[in-house]
Amino acid sequence: MTAVATEARTRRMPSRTLLLALVGVALLSFVRIVTDADDLTSAGTFGSAIRGAVPILLAGLGGLYAERCGIVNIGLEGMMILGTWFGAYGAVEWGPWWGVALAVVGGALGGLLHAVATVTFGVDHVISGVAINILGAGVARYLSVVAWVGKGTGGGATQSPKVTGGITDVDLPFAAGGSLFGWDTPDIFGRLASWRWFVVSDIAALLRALTGGISLLSLLAIALVPLSLLFLWRTPLGLRLRSAGENPYAAESLGVDVYRVKYVGTILSGAFAGLGGSFLVLEGAGIYREGQTGGRGFIGMASVIFGNWRPSGVALGAGLFGFADGLRLRPNPEVLVHSLLLFVVVAAALAALWLGARRRVLGAGVLALVAAGFGIWYATSDTIPRQFLSFTPHITTLLVLAFATQRLRPPAFDGLPYRKGEQS
Repeated sequence: MTAVATEARTRRMPSRTLLLALVGVALLSFVRIVTDADDLTSAGTFGSAIRGAVPILLAGLGGLYAERCGIVNIGLEGMMILGTWFGAYGAVEWGPWWGVALAVVGGALGGLLHAVATVTFGVDHVISGVAINILGAGVARYLSVVAWVGKGTGGGATQSPKVTGGITDVDLPFAAGGSLFGWDTPDIFGRLASWRWFVVSDIAALLRALTGGISLLSLLAIALVPLSLLFLWRTPLGLRLRSAGENPYAAESLGVDVYRVKYVGTILSGAFAGLGGSFLVLEGAGIYREGQTGGRGFIGMASVIFGNWRPSGVALGAGLFGFADGLRLRPNPEVLVHSLLLFVVVAAALAALWLGARRRVLGAGVLALVAAGFGIWYATSDTIPRQFLSFTPHITTLLVLAFATQRLRPPAFDGLPYRKGEQS
Protein backbone atom coordinates (compact mmCIF):
# COMPACT_ATOMS: atom_id res chain seq x y z
CA MET A 1 0.00 0.00 0.00
CA THR A 2 1.44 3.41 -0.97
CA ALA A 3 1.99 6.16 1.55
CA VAL A 4 -0.76 8.27 -0.07
CA ALA A 5 -3.26 5.42 0.12
CA THR A 6 -2.34 4.70 3.73
CA GLU A 7 -2.78 8.37 4.66
CA ALA A 8 -6.16 8.53 2.92
CA ARG A 9 -7.33 5.41 4.70
CA THR A 10 -6.17 6.80 8.04
CA ARG A 11 -8.22 9.97 7.47
CA ARG A 12 -11.31 7.88 6.69
CA MET A 13 -10.93 5.70 9.79
CA PRO A 14 -12.64 8.04 12.33
CA SER A 15 -15.56 8.54 9.91
CA ARG A 16 -15.95 4.79 9.47
CA THR A 17 -15.79 4.29 13.23
CA LEU A 18 -18.50 6.91 13.77
CA LEU A 19 -20.65 5.26 11.09
CA LEU A 20 -20.23 1.84 12.71
CA ALA A 21 -21.13 3.33 16.09
CA LEU A 22 -24.29 4.90 14.66
CA VAL A 23 -25.27 1.64 12.99
CA GLY A 24 -24.72 -0.15 16.29
CA VAL A 25 -26.93 2.32 18.17
CA ALA A 26 -29.61 1.98 15.48
CA LEU A 27 -29.58 -1.82 15.85
CA LEU A 28 -29.78 -1.50 19.63
CA SER A 29 -32.73 0.87 19.21
CA PHE A 30 -34.46 -1.66 16.96
CA VAL A 31 -33.86 -4.43 19.50
CA ARG A 32 -35.11 -2.20 22.33
CA ILE A 33 -38.40 -1.58 20.55
CA VAL A 34 -38.93 -5.21 19.49
CA THR A 35 -38.10 -6.69 22.90
CA ASP A 36 -39.61 -3.83 24.94
CA ALA A 37 -36.36 -3.67 26.95
CA ASP A 38 -36.23 0.09 27.50
CA ASP A 39 -33.30 -0.16 29.89
CA LEU A 40 -31.13 -1.59 27.10
CA THR A 41 -30.29 1.90 25.83
CA SER A 42 -31.06 4.05 28.86
CA ALA A 43 -28.66 6.70 30.12
CA GLY A 44 -28.00 4.49 33.14
CA THR A 45 -26.99 1.56 30.97
CA PHE A 46 -24.75 3.73 28.83
CA GLY A 47 -23.23 5.18 31.99
CA SER A 48 -22.43 1.67 33.21
CA ALA A 49 -21.01 0.89 29.77
CA ILE A 50 -18.72 3.92 29.92
CA ARG A 51 -17.46 2.92 33.35
CA GLY A 52 -16.84 -0.58 32.05
CA ALA A 53 -15.22 0.66 28.86
CA VAL A 54 -12.77 3.21 30.29
CA PRO A 55 -10.22 0.76 31.80
CA ILE A 56 -10.40 -1.36 28.64
CA LEU A 57 -9.96 1.76 26.50
CA LEU A 58 -6.89 2.84 28.46
CA ALA A 59 -5.36 -0.64 28.28
CA GLY A 60 -6.14 -0.70 24.55
CA LEU A 61 -4.46 2.66 23.98
CA GLY A 62 -1.47 1.30 25.89
CA GLY A 63 -1.33 -1.72 23.60
CA LEU A 64 -1.70 0.58 20.59
CA TYR A 65 1.31 2.71 21.53
CA ALA A 66 3.48 -0.35 22.10
CA GLU A 67 2.49 -2.12 18.89
CA ARG A 68 2.82 1.04 16.81
CA CYS A 69 6.50 1.12 17.76
CA GLY A 70 6.87 -2.62 17.05
CA ILE A 71 6.54 -4.04 20.59
CA VAL A 72 3.90 -6.65 21.40
CA ASN A 73 2.76 -5.89 24.95
CA ILE A 74 1.13 -8.98 26.39
CA GLY A 75 2.09 -7.57 29.80
CA LEU A 76 -0.73 -5.00 29.86
CA GLU A 77 -2.53 -7.04 32.49
CA GLY A 78 0.46 -6.96 34.84
CA MET A 79 0.93 -3.24 34.26
CA MET A 80 -2.73 -2.66 35.10
CA ILE A 81 -2.25 -4.66 38.31
CA LEU A 82 0.65 -2.38 39.25
CA GLY A 83 -1.60 0.58 38.44
CA THR A 84 -4.34 -0.69 40.76
CA TRP A 85 -1.93 -1.16 43.68
CA PHE A 86 -0.04 2.10 43.29
CA GLY A 87 -3.29 3.94 42.62
CA ALA A 88 -4.79 2.62 45.85
CA TYR A 89 -1.64 3.36 47.86
CA GLY A 90 -1.40 6.92 46.58
CA ALA A 91 -5.11 7.56 47.14
CA VAL A 92 -5.04 6.16 50.68
CA GLU A 93 -1.96 8.14 51.68
CA TRP A 94 -2.42 11.47 49.89
CA GLY A 95 -5.70 11.59 47.97
CA PRO A 96 -7.25 10.42 44.67
CA TRP A 97 -5.25 12.50 42.22
CA TRP A 98 -2.02 11.36 43.85
CA GLY A 99 -3.36 7.86 43.33
CA VAL A 100 -3.81 8.58 39.64
CA ALA A 101 -0.26 9.93 39.38
CA LEU A 102 1.30 6.99 41.20
CA ALA A 103 -0.74 4.52 39.14
CA VAL A 104 0.68 6.05 35.96
CA VAL A 105 4.19 5.78 37.42
CA GLY A 106 3.62 2.17 38.49
CA GLY A 107 2.37 1.16 35.06
CA ALA A 108 5.20 3.06 33.39
CA LEU A 109 7.73 1.12 35.47
CA GLY A 110 6.20 -2.09 34.14
CA GLY A 111 6.52 -0.67 30.62
CA LEU A 112 10.14 0.26 31.29
CA LEU A 113 10.90 -3.29 32.41
CA HIS A 114 9.27 -4.65 29.24
CA ALA A 115 11.33 -2.23 27.13
CA VAL A 116 14.58 -3.27 28.82
CA ALA A 117 13.80 -6.93 28.21
CA THR A 118 12.59 -6.66 24.60
CA VAL A 119 14.51 -3.69 23.20
CA THR A 120 17.85 -3.88 25.00
CA PHE A 121 18.19 -7.62 25.60
CA GLY A 122 16.08 -8.92 22.71
CA VAL A 123 13.85 -11.15 24.84
CA ASP A 124 10.85 -12.58 23.01
CA HIS A 125 7.98 -10.11 23.45
CA VAL A 126 5.41 -12.69 24.49
CA ILE A 127 7.71 -14.30 27.05
CA SER A 128 8.56 -10.91 28.55
CA GLY A 129 4.89 -9.92 28.67
CA VAL A 130 3.83 -13.14 30.40
CA ALA A 131 6.65 -12.70 32.91
CA ILE A 132 5.46 -9.16 33.67
CA ASN A 133 1.91 -10.41 34.22
CA ILE A 134 3.22 -12.92 36.76
CA LEU A 135 5.60 -10.39 38.29
CA GLY A 136 2.94 -7.69 38.56
CA ALA A 137 0.67 -9.94 40.61
CA GLY A 138 3.58 -11.03 42.82
CA VAL A 139 4.85 -7.50 43.39
CA ALA A 140 1.34 -6.29 44.30
CA ARG A 141 0.97 -9.10 46.87
CA TYR A 142 4.41 -8.38 48.37
CA LEU A 143 3.81 -4.64 48.59
CA SER A 144 0.41 -5.24 50.18
CA VAL A 145 2.00 -7.33 52.91
CA VAL A 146 4.67 -4.71 53.54
CA ALA A 147 2.33 -1.70 53.46
CA TRP A 148 -0.83 -2.94 55.16
CA VAL A 149 -0.57 -6.26 57.00
CA GLY A 150 -0.57 -5.73 60.75
CA LYS A 151 -0.91 -1.96 60.48
CA GLY A 152 -4.51 -1.80 61.71
CA THR A 153 -5.66 0.14 58.64
CA GLY A 154 -8.18 -2.38 57.35
CA GLY A 155 -5.88 -3.52 54.59
CA GLY A 156 -4.29 -6.91 54.16
CA ALA A 157 -2.31 -9.13 51.83
CA THR A 158 -5.08 -9.14 49.23
CA GLN A 159 -6.69 -5.72 49.61
CA SER A 160 -6.01 -2.13 50.54
CA PRO A 161 -7.73 0.05 53.12
CA LYS A 162 -10.88 1.73 51.85
CA VAL A 163 -10.14 4.71 49.61
CA THR A 164 -11.83 7.85 50.90
CA GLY A 165 -12.93 10.47 48.43
CA GLY A 166 -12.95 10.14 44.68
CA ILE A 167 -12.61 11.92 41.38
CA THR A 168 -15.11 14.73 40.84
CA ASP A 169 -18.19 14.04 38.71
CA VAL A 170 -19.48 16.74 36.38
CA ASP A 171 -22.85 17.62 34.82
CA LEU A 172 -22.74 19.77 31.71
CA PRO A 173 -25.20 22.68 31.88
CA PHE A 174 -28.23 22.41 29.55
CA ALA A 175 -27.03 19.06 28.11
CA ALA A 176 -27.42 17.13 31.38
CA GLY A 177 -29.09 19.60 33.75
CA GLY A 178 -25.90 20.89 35.34
CA SER A 179 -25.80 24.00 37.52
CA LEU A 180 -24.87 27.36 36.02
CA PHE A 181 -24.20 30.16 38.54
CA GLY A 182 -26.50 28.42 41.01
CA TRP A 183 -29.28 27.83 38.44
CA ASP A 184 -30.24 24.26 37.60
CA THR A 185 -30.35 24.26 33.81
CA PRO A 186 -32.73 22.09 31.74
CA ASP A 187 -31.75 18.46 31.13
CA ILE A 188 -32.16 18.47 27.34
CA PHE A 189 -30.62 15.06 26.59
CA GLY A 190 -32.47 13.48 29.52
CA ARG A 191 -35.78 14.83 28.22
CA LEU A 192 -35.15 13.53 24.70
CA ALA A 193 -34.11 10.15 26.07
CA SER A 194 -37.35 9.85 28.08
CA TRP A 195 -39.45 10.12 24.92
CA ARG A 196 -38.04 6.79 23.65
CA TRP A 197 -38.08 7.72 19.97
CA PHE A 198 -36.34 5.42 17.54
CA VAL A 199 -32.59 6.17 17.37
CA VAL A 200 -32.99 9.82 18.45
CA SER A 201 -33.76 8.96 22.07
CA ASP A 202 -31.06 6.30 22.15
CA ILE A 203 -28.42 8.76 20.93
CA ALA A 204 -29.73 11.32 23.44
CA ALA A 205 -29.35 8.73 26.23
CA LEU A 206 -25.77 8.09 25.16
CA LEU A 207 -25.03 11.83 25.11
CA ARG A 208 -26.71 12.16 28.51
CA ALA A 209 -24.34 9.53 29.89
CA LEU A 210 -21.36 11.34 28.35
CA THR A 211 -22.32 14.72 29.80
CA GLY A 212 -24.03 13.94 33.11
CA GLY A 213 -22.60 12.34 36.24
CA ILE A 214 -19.36 11.47 34.46
CA SER A 215 -16.03 11.70 36.26
CA LEU A 216 -13.13 13.85 35.18
CA LEU A 217 -11.05 10.68 34.88
CA SER A 218 -13.53 9.27 32.36
CA LEU A 219 -13.45 12.52 30.39
CA LEU A 220 -9.64 12.38 30.41
CA ALA A 221 -9.71 8.83 29.05
CA ILE A 222 -12.14 9.81 26.28
CA ALA A 223 -10.05 12.88 25.39
CA LEU A 224 -6.96 10.67 25.03
CA VAL A 225 -8.49 9.07 21.91
CA PRO A 226 -8.36 12.16 19.63
CA LEU A 227 -5.15 13.29 21.34
CA SER A 228 -3.54 9.93 20.51
CA LEU A 229 -4.68 10.25 16.91
CA LEU A 230 -3.12 13.71 16.67
CA PHE A 231 0.06 12.62 18.43
CA LEU A 232 0.69 9.48 16.38
CA TRP A 233 -0.20 10.94 12.98
CA ARG A 234 0.54 14.64 13.30
CA THR A 235 3.66 15.09 15.48
CA PRO A 236 7.31 14.34 14.67
CA LEU A 237 7.70 12.02 17.67
CA GLY A 238 4.51 10.17 16.78
CA LEU A 239 5.66 9.69 13.19
CA ARG A 240 9.05 8.40 14.42
CA LEU A 241 7.26 6.02 16.77
CA ARG A 242 5.15 4.59 13.95
CA SER A 243 8.16 4.35 11.66
CA ALA A 244 9.88 2.17 14.27
CA GLY A 245 6.98 -0.25 14.03
CA GLU A 246 6.76 -0.23 10.24
CA ASN A 247 10.43 -0.29 9.17
CA PRO A 248 12.99 0.48 11.89
CA TYR A 249 15.94 0.08 9.50
CA ALA A 250 14.54 2.74 7.17
CA ALA A 251 13.89 4.97 10.18
CA GLU A 252 17.46 4.34 11.36
CA SER A 253 18.82 5.39 7.97
CA LEU A 254 17.00 8.71 8.38
CA GLY A 255 18.62 9.39 11.74
CA VAL A 256 15.85 8.15 14.05
CA ASP A 257 17.09 6.70 17.35
CA VAL A 258 14.93 3.58 17.12
CA TYR A 259 15.89 2.24 20.54
CA ARG A 260 14.87 5.49 22.22
CA VAL A 261 11.61 5.64 20.30
CA LYS A 262 10.74 2.06 21.25
CA TYR A 263 11.46 2.88 24.88
CA VAL A 264 9.16 5.89 24.72
CA GLY A 265 6.32 3.91 23.13
CA THR A 266 6.59 1.02 25.57
CA ILE A 267 6.80 3.23 28.66
CA LEU A 268 3.77 5.20 27.46
CA SER A 269 2.03 1.87 26.95
CA GLY A 270 2.58 0.95 30.59
CA ALA A 271 1.52 4.41 31.75
CA PHE A 272 -1.83 4.08 29.96
CA ALA A 273 -2.37 0.62 31.46
CA GLY A 274 -1.53 1.95 34.92
CA LEU A 275 -4.03 4.79 34.44
CA GLY A 276 -6.64 2.17 33.58
CA GLY A 277 -5.77 0.36 36.80
CA SER A 278 -6.31 3.53 38.84
CA PHE A 279 -9.80 3.85 37.34
CA LEU A 280 -10.73 0.40 38.65
CA VAL A 281 -9.77 1.47 42.16
CA LEU A 282 -10.96 5.08 42.27
CA GLU A 283 -14.10 4.88 40.12
CA GLY A 284 -14.96 1.21 40.47
CA ALA A 285 -14.56 -0.56 43.78
CA GLY A 286 -13.10 2.26 45.89
CA ILE A 287 -10.53 -0.23 47.12
CA TYR A 288 -7.67 -2.34 45.76
CA ARG A 289 -8.40 -6.07 45.63
CA GLU A 290 -6.25 -8.88 44.31
CA GLY A 291 -7.45 -10.03 40.89
CA GLN A 292 -9.28 -6.74 40.37
CA THR A 293 -8.26 -6.31 36.74
CA GLY A 294 -10.18 -9.45 35.72
CA GLY A 295 -8.43 -9.88 32.38
CA ARG A 296 -9.15 -6.35 31.18
CA GLY A 297 -5.58 -6.00 29.96
CA PHE A 298 -6.14 -8.92 27.59
CA ILE A 299 -9.49 -7.50 26.46
CA GLY A 300 -7.67 -4.23 25.82
CA MET A 301 -5.29 -6.11 23.53
CA ALA A 302 -8.32 -7.54 21.75
CA SER A 303 -9.68 -4.02 21.24
CA VAL A 304 -6.39 -3.07 19.53
CA ILE A 305 -6.85 -5.90 17.03
CA PHE A 306 -10.55 -5.18 16.58
CA GLY A 307 -9.75 -1.50 16.06
CA ASN A 308 -7.18 -2.27 13.37
CA TRP A 309 -4.42 -0.51 15.35
CA ARG A 310 -6.21 2.88 15.22
CA PRO A 311 -7.25 4.98 18.28
CA SER A 312 -10.83 5.41 17.07
CA GLY A 313 -11.14 1.68 16.42
CA VAL A 314 -9.78 0.91 19.88
CA ALA A 315 -12.43 3.23 21.36
CA LEU A 316 -15.19 1.45 19.41
CA GLY A 317 -13.97 -1.96 20.55
CA ALA A 318 -13.67 -0.83 24.17
CA GLY A 319 -17.18 0.62 24.01
CA LEU A 320 -18.55 -2.68 22.70
CA PHE A 321 -16.85 -4.75 25.38
CA GLY A 322 -17.72 -2.19 28.07
CA PHE A 323 -21.38 -2.28 27.03
CA ALA A 324 -21.46 -6.06 27.38
CA ASP A 325 -19.83 -5.74 30.80
CA GLY A 326 -22.05 -2.87 31.95
CA LEU A 327 -25.26 -4.80 31.33
CA ARG A 328 -24.36 -7.10 34.23
CA LEU A 329 -24.79 -4.19 36.65
CA ARG A 330 -28.29 -3.22 35.55
CA PRO A 331 -31.60 -4.49 36.98
CA ASN A 332 -32.71 -7.78 35.38
CA PRO A 333 -29.41 -8.35 33.54
CA GLU A 334 -30.55 -11.82 32.37
CA VAL A 335 -33.33 -10.22 30.32
CA LEU A 336 -31.10 -7.47 28.93
CA VAL A 337 -28.34 -9.86 27.86
CA HIS A 338 -31.00 -12.14 26.36
CA SER A 339 -32.19 -9.25 24.19
CA LEU A 340 -28.62 -8.93 22.89
CA LEU A 341 -29.08 -12.33 21.25
CA LEU A 342 -31.49 -10.66 18.84
CA PHE A 343 -28.87 -7.95 18.25
CA VAL A 344 -26.35 -10.65 17.28
CA VAL A 345 -28.92 -12.27 14.98
CA VAL A 346 -29.66 -9.04 13.10
CA ALA A 347 -26.00 -7.92 12.96
CA ALA A 348 -24.79 -11.33 11.74
CA ALA A 349 -27.57 -11.53 9.14
CA LEU A 350 -26.76 -8.06 7.78
CA ALA A 351 -23.06 -8.88 7.68
CA ALA A 352 -23.81 -12.13 5.86
CA LEU A 353 -25.85 -10.27 3.25
CA TRP A 354 -23.05 -7.72 2.80
CA LEU A 355 -20.43 -10.43 2.34
CA GLY A 356 -22.73 -12.33 -0.01
CA ALA A 357 -23.14 -9.23 -2.16
CA ARG A 358 -19.32 -9.07 -2.37
CA ARG A 359 -19.25 -12.78 -3.33
CA ARG A 360 -17.38 -13.83 -0.20
CA VAL A 361 -19.35 -17.03 0.07
CA LEU A 362 -17.50 -18.73 2.93
CA GLY A 363 -17.69 -15.76 5.29
CA ALA A 364 -21.33 -15.15 4.40
CA GLY A 365 -22.15 -18.80 5.08
CA VAL A 366 -20.45 -18.81 8.47
CA LEU A 367 -22.24 -15.63 9.56
CA ALA A 368 -25.57 -17.02 8.33
CA LEU A 369 -25.03 -20.08 10.52
CA VAL A 370 -24.19 -17.83 13.46
CA ALA A 371 -27.38 -15.83 12.88
CA ALA A 372 -29.43 -19.01 12.69
CA GLY A 373 -27.87 -20.47 15.85
CA PHE A 374 -28.40 -17.36 17.92
CA GLY A 375 -31.89 -16.98 16.46
CA ILE A 376 -32.85 -20.45 17.69
CA TRP A 377 -31.36 -19.66 21.10
CA TYR A 378 -33.32 -16.42 21.30
CA ALA A 379 -36.61 -17.99 20.17
CA THR A 380 -36.42 -20.95 22.56
CA SER A 381 -35.50 -19.04 25.75
CA ASP A 382 -36.68 -16.08 27.80
CA THR A 383 -33.57 -15.23 29.82
CA ILE A 384 -29.86 -15.95 30.03
CA PRO A 385 -28.57 -18.17 32.85
CA ARG A 386 -27.05 -16.00 35.60
CA GLN A 387 -23.85 -18.08 35.49
CA PHE A 388 -23.39 -16.91 31.90
CA LEU A 389 -23.40 -13.19 32.77
CA SER A 390 -19.88 -12.92 34.17
CA PHE A 391 -18.49 -14.34 30.92
CA THR A 392 -20.45 -12.01 28.62
CA PRO A 393 -17.56 -9.54 27.95
CA HIS A 394 -15.12 -12.38 27.26
CA ILE A 395 -17.52 -14.18 24.94
CA THR A 396 -18.21 -10.88 23.18
CA THR A 397 -14.46 -10.49 22.71
CA LEU A 398 -14.12 -13.94 21.15
CA LEU A 399 -17.11 -13.43 18.83
CA VAL A 400 -15.88 -10.04 17.65
CA LEU A 401 -12.37 -11.30 16.95
CA ALA A 402 -13.65 -14.43 15.24
CA PHE A 403 -16.15 -12.77 12.93
CA ALA A 404 -14.78 -9.27 12.33
CA THR A 405 -14.94 -8.77 8.58
CA GLN A 406 -12.59 -5.82 8.28
CA ARG A 407 -9.17 -6.22 6.73
CA LEU A 408 -6.66 -6.08 9.55
CA ARG A 409 -3.19 -4.64 9.05
CA PRO A 410 -0.83 -4.63 12.02
CA PRO A 411 2.41 -2.63 11.91
CA ALA A 412 4.78 -4.48 9.57
CA PHE A 413 7.56 -4.91 12.16
CA ASP A 414 5.31 -5.69 15.11
CA GLY A 415 6.95 -8.22 17.41
CA LEU A 416 10.05 -8.73 15.27
CA PRO A 417 13.57 -8.42 16.73
CA TYR A 418 15.59 -5.33 15.85
CA ARG A 419 19.32 -4.72 16.23
CA LYS A 420 20.88 -1.40 15.30
CA GLY A 421 22.99 -1.55 12.15
CA GLU A 422 21.69 -4.99 11.11
CA GLN A 423 19.36 -5.43 8.17
CA SER A 424 16.65 -8.09 8.63
